[in-house]
Order: sequence, then C-alpha cells, then structure tokens
Amino acid sequence: MRDLDDTDRELLRLLLDDARQPFSQLAEEVGLSAPAVSDRVDRLEELGVVERFTVDLDRSVLLEGVRVCATLAVSPGTTATVREALAGVRGVEHVFATADSRLIVVATVPDGDVESHLEAAFETGAVESIDVTPLVASDWYPGVGDATLGLSCAKCGNTVTSEGVSATLDGDRYEFCCGSCEARFVDRYEELKEGA
Repeated sequence: MRDLDDTDRELLRLLLDDARQPFSQLAEEVGLSAPAVSDRVDRLEELGVVERFTVDLDRSVLLEGVRVCATLAVSPGTTATVREALAGVRGVEHVFATADSRLIVVATVPDGDVESHLEAAFETGAVESIDVTPLVASDWYPGVGDATLGLSCAKCGNTVTSEGVSATLDGDRYEFCCGSCEARFVDRYEELKEGA
C-alpha cells in the first residue's frame, strides 16, 4: 500500500465516527470481508495513518476545574522542550506548536491557577509570555477528505510514491522511495547490528 484508495478513506471516516465498530460491521459498509478490513486497518496502523484508538472525553460534563486555552510564546528553537515538559501535566489535553514559536495548550486547570498548574513549562526558562482564555465550548471535526499518503523515505527523506518499497527489520517497518535507498539502508542497518 503506497497510497490511500477510496475504500481506505471510507474506513477512516467510519473509524472517526466510531472506532469501536467491529470489523464485520465495517466490512458491510465498505463491501469487503472482515479479514480484508482487518488487514487494511493493520496496514494503516503500520504506516502511522492510524496511531491509536482512543476515547474522546466531553470535558463539559466533568467537573475538575476551569477549561482554558493558553497561548505560550516561547524562545525560538525551544518548542519541543516545552512540549515535552507539558506532556506529563495532569489536565493537559492538547498542545499545538505553531511555526512562530508559540504553543497553544488546551487544559483543565484546578482553581483557575494556570501558571502554577503549567509550572513545568515555565521551569524550562523558555516561556516568554502567556495569554489565557477560558473555554466555554469545543468541537472536533476530524476528516479525511481526499488525502493521500505522505510517507518519507527512511534513507533520504524523499516522498515515497507508488514505486516505493518497504522492508521490515526486526519487527519495524520502513518505507523507501526506491530499491537503491532500501539496499543502502538495510546494508547500514546490518553493519550497525553486527557491531552492537
């Protein structure tokens, strides 16, 4: 699978609507057998298109603090550090990084004390300013549209097209734009493995 077809897109739409649907129900919807649907979903997971199946909580019906949207301006080149610091903070739901060194954080904060609750971000020394707005509602509209795969070659970083190849090494799958990149990658992988 080097690209998404209409069946893959429909499966993704159905999974976005309800990721708990059994493969037999998905199969009826897309006109395939349940094993064929299972294989397609497995491939989408292997390629990283589907990362996980999770629960979407409606925070408006859970009482645990004030839900806020905080925009953190951080020093250039430090967004990854601050994102990592926020990863373990209880109540942080989303962290979005922008191209202009800002992080947009959606979190539920006990007692409305945002700076204390997000202390881990401030301890990095990278936060230059913060702007906080209470949230009154949120909606999520994920969609697939006419998306195609945008896989990168594990060797050179070029986009993998329909002519690409893949290899599985020690249980991990790698995608390559061509057989030459695959061969060089596998040779280097084996060299490093032997030297370990």
